[in-house]
Amino acid sequence: MPADRLHLVRHGEVHNPGRVLYGRLPGFGLSADGRRMARQAAEYVASLDRPVGSLVCSPLQRTQESAEPFTEIFGIEPLVDERVIEPTNVFEGRRMKRAMFNPWNWRHLLAPALPSWGEPYLKVVARMDEAMREAWERTESGDVVIVSHQLPIWVTHLSVTGAALRHNPTQRRCALSSVTSFDLADDEWSEVAYAEPARLDGAVDVGAV
Repeated sequence: MPADRLHLVRHGEVHNPGRVLYGRLPGFGLSADGRRMARQAAEYVASLDRPVGSLVCSPLQRTQESAEPFTEIFGIEPLVDERVIEPTNVFEGRRMKRAMFNPWNWRHLLAPALPSWGEPYLKVVARMDEAMREAWERTESGDVVIVSHQLPIWVTHLSVTGAALRHNPTQRRCALSSVTSFDLADDEWSEVAYAEPARLDGAVDVGAV
């Protein structure tokens, strides 16, 4: 039997004092508040009273640290999957406001529907869907938890709901340590829930691509 439900969990707050676009750069782990948020996300999933049979995370430090409370609560070691990683982005390592003032960077903004500044949205959707389906089929019973990043989770939501993939990054509904849940029936994903279980007072959510 495959899984019963799949939860895409975003990582918690990242220690990012320079407020740069961290992308896939190494060394960006969770802040103390980020670890608290990650635990609150895991506790929320546990409160659903649904067994979890599989745990997946991206290879980046912030997602692996955000998966740790799930391991502690459910006793499952995460499988690291490159397909649920943060997309590439030409502005990685920079502060976006400063980068936008440089006319040399404007060439990267010419095709926002792709987008021209990073990995195409369609490619992100495809790799996420592939990873989600594989995890779903691999799980003998219970739910799947995949700890990923804001953009992969958000474009998955857009794709599943039939919305256009082009969007304003400042208007994504994908808070730190949020949980977006899906069912799979007749080979089609459907979104069944979205929750923000973590306290976000004063959280700094800067750096997602």
